[in-house]
Amino acid sequence: MANNINLSKDQYNTEKVTYLNEFETGAIAKSFMANVFTFMGLGLVVSGIVAYIFANNIGLLQLLINPVTGGSTGLGMIVMFAPLAFILVMNFGFNRLSAAVMGILFLALCIVMGMSLSFIFLVYTAGSLYTCFFSAAAMFGVMAVMGYTTTKDLTAFGSIMIMGLIGMVVAIVINFFLHSQMLDYVISLVGVLVFTGLTAYKVQMLKNLGAQLDANNPSTLKIAIYGAMSLYITFINLFLSLLRVFGRRR
Repeated sequence: MANNINLSKDQYNTEKVTYLNEFETGAIAKSFMANVFTFMGLGLVVSGIVAYIFANNIGLLQLLINPVTGGSTGLGMIVMFAPLAFILVMNFGFNRLSAAVMGILFLALCIVMGMSLSFIFLVYTAGSLYTCFFSAAAMFGVMAVMGYTTTKDLTAFGSIMIMGLIGMVVAIVINFFLHSQMLDYVISLVGVLVFTGLTAYKVQMLKNLGAQLDANNPSTLKIAIYGAMSLYITFINLFLSLLRVFGRRR
C-alpha cells in the first residue's frame, strides 16, 4: 500500500513539472512569434512607404525606368534582383552574421523590395492594389492563426507546398521563353494556393522552433529576424499572385 501511495505522488509531481514546462514553453514560443510578426510588420511598412514615395516621385522613378524606352535602367535591374541577393546572403551567412547585421540586411531587403514594388503603382489601379493587399492580409492572417493553433503536424503538407513552389519556378523559367499569358495566369493562380499554404506551414515551424529556444540567447533574436524575412517574402508573393490574378490594369 505504501508503494502505491509513493508511486501516485511521483506521478503527480511528474505531471506537474511537465505542465509547468509546457506552460513556459508556450510563453517562450508566444514571445518569439511576437518578435517575428513585429519585424515582419515593420518590414512591410518600410516597403510600402518606399514603394509609395518612388511611385509618386518622377525623379526617383526615372532612376529605375528609362523614360525614353520604358525599360529598366541599370539601377532598375539591380533593384529587381537585389532582394534575391539579400535573401541568399541571410540564408547562407546565417551562422556567421550577428543579429545586428541580420537586422540591417533585412531592412535593406525591405527598402529595395519597396523600390521594386513601385512599378505596380504604374500598372494596376489604386483600387486593385488596396483590394489585393487587404485580401492577402486577411488570407495570411487566417492561415497564420491556423498554423499557430493547429495540433496537426503540417510537415507533409509543407513538403507538398514546397514542391508546388519548385514547380512554379520551373514554369516561370519556361514561360520566360514562351511568353504565354495563359500560363502566366495559371502560375499566378497556383501561387495564391502555394503561398497561402506555406503561411500555415511556416508559422507552425517557427512556433515549434521558438519553443525550443532560450529567450536570453542572442541567437534567438537573429532567428526571429530570419523568420520575419521568410514570412515577409511569403506575404509579398501572396500579394503579387493575387494582384496578377485579380488586379485591374490601368
